[in-house]
Amino acid sequence: MSEQLGTHEENSSALNSSEEEQTLTSHLVELRRRLIHALLAILAIFLCLFYFANDLYTILSAPLTALLPEGTTMIATDVTSPFFAPFKLTIVLALFLSMPFILHQCWSFISPGLYRHEQRLAIPLLISSILLFYAGIAFAYFIVFPLLFGFFTSVGPENVAIMTDIGSYLNFVLKLFFAFGIVFEIPIATMLLIWSGITTAQALKNKRPFIIVGCFVVGMMLTPPDMISQSLLAVPMWLLFEAGILMSRFKGKNKVEEDEY
Repeated sequence: MSEQLGTHEENSSALNSSEEEQTLTSHLVELRRRLIHALLAILAIFLCLFYFANDLYTILSAPLTALLPEGTTMIATDVTSPFFAPFKLTIVLALFLSMPFILHQCWSFISPGLYRHEQRLAIPLLISSILLFYAGIAFAYFIVFPLLFGFFTSVGPENVAIMTDIGSYLNFVLKLFFAFGIVFEIPIATMLLIWSGITTAQALKNKRPFIIVGCFVVGMMLTPPDMISQSLLAVPMWLLFEAGILMSRFKGKNKVEEDEY
């Protein structure tokens, strides 16, 4: 009898182990499929944009070239820069434009493991995070760049000609794009911290002076060493933080909906 019981337990353990291996394998296969779809989306957008790579770079450099003295142009100090600078820009732009599809693939992978109320909360947060990231990039291009480059081109000595390298310019603006895109996610991060119970809105309000100082410190680290660019990043960070606290008041309504499910 004991031998039969032991055999039954061994068979049951082997069956459970086999099911776990099958589940893990199926998850890995699904993850690979989602990653392939995301990479194909990036590649497809890149191929569509590559023909216009030089035109895209011209548009990107417009905030600076519009402020350069007459007869002055951007230069390429590296032999390969005229090709690789637009090429790199096209890759990054393809990644930016395919981000909604990439996040959709991530959502499709993790959503089956979420509860219904979690799915109802995650979808608007996902959409908002995409829109806020794009808003951060637009804010940098249309607001920050004209002010920033206007300052830089006006403070130099009169006997120094401004001729910016296209590779250096691209690295500079991409850094600011990423910085402002991430900074504009602060309302989402603030709401998640409050809704998850890690902190409260009142606790964040009490720490407001420290957060404002922290915004300027982050602005100093992510932008060139001048007060204009630092303030153009720090002030929106603070305002977005306040917006996150304001929007976190919807927690009560969301909590009721969660309790219903």
